[in-house]
Amino acid sequence: MRILAIETSTEYCSVALWQDGALNERCERVGQKHSEVLLAMVDGVLREAGYRVQDVDGIAYGKGPGSFTGVRIACGVTQGLAFGADLNVVGVCTLHALAEATGQDKVIAALDARMGELYFAAYEKRDGAWRTVIEPCLCTAQSAPAVAGSGWFGCGSGFVLNDALRTLYGAQLCGVEAQAVPQAAAIARLAVLEFAHGHAVDAAQALPLYLRDKVALTTRERAAG
Repeated sequence: MRILAIETSTEYCSVALWQDGALNERCERVGQKHSEVLLAMVDGVLREAGYRVQDVDGIAYGKGPGSFTGVRIACGVTQGLAFGADLNVVGVCTLHALAEATGQDKVIAALDARMGELYFAAYEKRDGAWRTVIEPCLCTAQSAPAVAGSGWFGCGSGFVLNDALRTLYGAQLCGVEAQAVPQAAAIARLAVLEFAHGHAVDAAQALPLYLRDKVALTTRERAAG
């Protein structure tokens, strides 16, 4: 099975090609230039493997949450490529991708959502399969949901903002990787299972996961804050 994966929900842009367990990935910190570099990265990864888009079996993408513009770019490019090559698609939650990339079995994933909030979720791997302990949500660091037990690994930019999450979970944490970002390699690994189980959808359903519609504070809200 060959799966092309795209992830653009943060300041990083990454593309990966899964080929029966082997992964070829490109990842660059591009700021806000995803739309300028993404297609070239896709072309580079495919050319390196000797394939065209029409030669893959499906396309996976990071559906969010994350940067509104970045998530829309991933959805739009996925739709365009999939429509053109008559391929089905799978959207993967960026928080789930964070958990997958850690190599840990109990993960609290948190991304900076700005405006003093976090995109948050928790996952646990049992018998090689992920279980969602806390569904992706929007919260503050101080009001983040409780988790049971110890041995949790924290990851994502939500742990960079301040010490509130570390304080909240305290001894429940076995470690933290605050610089971790969602990447296409993890998107691909998670998507392969979805394709194998027949959960892929038509390109028209390559939709984003936003968790909120508001992207900025008003002048009055900024002054009050």
